[in-house]
Amino acid sequence: MVSARPAVAAMPVYRPGRNPADLAREIGVDRAVKLASNEVAFPPLPAVVQAIAATAGETNRYPDNGAVVLTRALAERYGVEPAQVATGCGAVTVCQQLAQAYNDPGSSIAFAWRSFEMYPLLAQVAGARAQQVPLVPGTPGGAADTHDLDGLAAAIDDTTRVVFVCNPNNPTGTAVRRPELERFLDAVPAQTLVVLDEAYREFVTDPDVPDGVELMRGRPNVAVLRTFSKAWGLAGLRVGYLLAEDPAVADAVRRTQVPFSVSSLAQAAAVAALASEPEVRERCAAVATERARLTGALRERGLPVADSQANFVWLPLGERAAEIAAALEARAVITRPFAGEGVRVTVGIPEEDDVFLAALDDVLTSAPVGAAGA
Repeated sequence: MVSARPAVAAMPVYRPGRNPADLAREIGVDRAVKLASNEVAFPPLPAVVQAIAATAGETNRYPDNGAVVLTRALAERYGVEPAQVATGCGAVTVCQQLAQAYNDPGSSIAFAWRSFEMYPLLAQVAGARAQQVPLVPGTPGGAADTHDLDGLAAAIDDTTRVVFVCNPNNPTGTAVRRPELERFLDAVPAQTLVVLDEAYREFVTDPDVPDGVELMRGRPNVAVLRTFSKAWGLAGLRVGYLLAEDPAVADAVRRTQVPFSVSSLAQAAAVAALASEPEVRERCAAVATERARLTGALRERGLPVADSQANFVWLPLGERAAEIAAALEARAVITRPFAGEGVRVTVGIPEEDDVFLAALDDVLTSAPVGAAGA
């Protein structure tokens, strides 16, 4: 019998958030609300729809493998050279390209935990060791929800080729500030690549949370990872990108890219989205306003919700996380549980969040906040 590599056979299967239409049919309701995958609730930007329509007639041809137009647009947007930019089929694929480019068996990838759930899987596929550094409480006596950058720096050894710093962190929404992050970057050895994963950067409102592109400048071992899936509303088209201070880093990522992996529709849509940045900023401001309302409502219910800088909030429900998420799902609200730790809830439109809050009230009536491990 043909068998997969043991490391691959042992990997857990990635489970995306449930389809709301499927859940609605299953439990017999007209509509379910999905607040599980950190998508924006706004429809595609008008310019994006126009670009997709204009490009649809060209899909009999392969896309531009170098994504030249998109790469130039990104380079102009961030004030870098095109050689410093690499694109990929979503940020997670760019992460995989990084692992393939820099990790051999026996090397390691370091990251905080809990953080983006693909990091340990990337290490597993590459045959590398995962160096997981536990989160620490962001507030005295609070839940462990914030990067321990000193601990992460101490975990780096001669085998560490790549370090991921997810800022804001997924799934907790917390972010590290400039002094701590600068001190960390200065402490990392020159032969270790630090990737600032800023998938949610556009939702940051705290002025003390630095823009990774600014910190990247002058540091050849620092790169910034971003995506069009969140704020830019292109989750269904899959476009991520890397900005690297050292062009050799971007070149290594391009070399591990699967040819033609960013479709022509995706490239056209991303270019159109960049040209619509003022509208995107308005949408992000609306998300931030609703995030503040949702956070306040949850705190009024006795839940110790940390300040989030992303488009989601984190409920540190401990051992009750999976149970409460299942109870919410039975009430037609889909969230993202992390068993034994907490539940991540995407910031939706006000009507969706009100449905969630009503369902949560119903759940907490039978499971008081204190008993929920909060």
